[in-house]
Amino acid sequence: MTHPQIAQRVFHTPLLAAPAKAAGFVMGLGPRILGGGSIELKGFEGVAVTGPASQPFASLLDDRVGDQIRSGKAEAFRIVDGVAVIPVTGTLIHRGAWVGSFSGEMSYEGISAQIKAAASHSSVRAIALEIDSHGGEVAGCFDLAAEIRAARDEKPVHAFVCDNAHSAAYALASQATRVIVPRAGSAGSIGVICMHADRSQQLEAVGVSVTIIAAGKHKADGNPYEPLPEAVRDSLKREMETLRGIFAETVAAGRGASLSADAALATEAACLLGQDAVDAGLADEVASPKEAFEQLAAQFSWRRAPLGTTATKEGPLTMATPEDDEQSGGGVNDTPNAGTETPEAGDGGGAPEANAGGQQDPQGSTAPEGKQSAPAATSGADEERQRIMGILGCEEAQGRSALASSLANDPHMTVEQAKKHLAAAGKEGNSRTLSALMESADDADLDQPPPAAEGKSGLAAKAKARFSGK
Repeated sequence: MTHPQIAQRVFHTPLLAAPAKAAGFVMGLGPRILGGGSIELKGFEGVAVTGPASQPFASLLDDRVGDQIRSGKAEAFRIVDGVAVIPVTGTLIHRGAWVGSFSGEMSYEGISAQIKAAASHSSVRAIALEIDSHGGEVAGCFDLAAEIRAARDEKPVHAFVCDNAHSAAYALASQATRVIVPRAGSAGSIGVICMHADRSQQLEAVGVSVTIIAAGKHKADGNPYEPLPEAVRDSLKREMETLRGIFAETVAAGRGASLSADAALATEAACLLGQDAVDAGLADEVASPKEAFEQLAAQFSWRRAPLGTTATKEGPLTMATPEDDEQSGGGVNDTPNAGTETPEAGDGGGAPEANAGGQQDPQGSTAPEGKQSAPAATSGADEERQRIMGILGCEEAQGRSALASSLANDPHMTVEQAKKHLAAAGKEGNSRTLSALMESADDADLDQPPPAAEGKSGLAAKAKARFSGK
């Protein structure tokens, strides 16, 4: 019994505790209190036990969580309107076979299993990382970052900072397709820290002398039983700088033109709030995480807003129809991107901009709203038109017009990525399940026409005719 002072307060003494809480405590901390071994609960039949005992278990070397999810035996994450929500919270550690948070800790092992499962899940069309962490261990962090970066090649990955993404947590957030931070949220701390505890004086005060016998010159470097030698300190400092360089390179690989490795190092491990984080290239947008997530979910949900609704920062994303343009007297909106608002006539805005509100474009430049030059806007509109038409007009979009429209509305979605998502999705019409139809009917506008069946004139056909000028 390694912690008798705790054990005597838990076992063989009356407790005023709910059965589920008592069982969860024993399953979670019992092995630590009693010194290891398995715990068997008796007399708790019918009690739902929370914690790692009731969660799917992950592994770095096999895809057991993915198998459990695909077989319906486990639910590692929630899927909201086609978006998998994966929390990244608390202290991040390398190993921990459970999926989710436990005792304030979350493991890279568990997050990795969820990322892999979401990337391959047929019902998941985008991934949302809900991040609130001050960081954790170096071991395993950069490997997980690479997995997130690879996952975004398959499906959009958005990181929602709620409200802190520091150090290891920012390393993960930086790999997302897009990073959203609230006004008072904080991102950064691109640095590495190591601490040494010198307990020699404490031991001397109580009359304890520790003799270290080591084979190898550096075997006992940094031990807590003697003061830290200057040479060992310098060695540890070089190691921290090396890891910091890897950290900055990892961030640069995820952020692209928005933040180079040198710029990441130049932050000197500072944590930046809201707009300062965006200005420094650490994030893409200042917004309420909840509202930003709802906008993301609207892009990938079957519950679409009525046709003709313009794309705004506050509302769901849809494509305006030619009839709407004729009624409003406005021009064609070539760039139905998130956060884009159609300029009013005479405001000097010209063509709608792909990144309104001064947000960075994919090349990293910043364009204030309504100030982009005409040649650049024309070129960007042509490329965006080709991307949208490539998605809406591809063979895989036939019979999947609603999903094709949602994918086309995502400015980060390439034609090839969209084809993969469309090919994996079921066709609309009679193939949709009863539960999906009922879910759509709950929130659908009564005036909204149903998604077009294959071979019939629908949103994709209207948009195709609109951009082709027919």
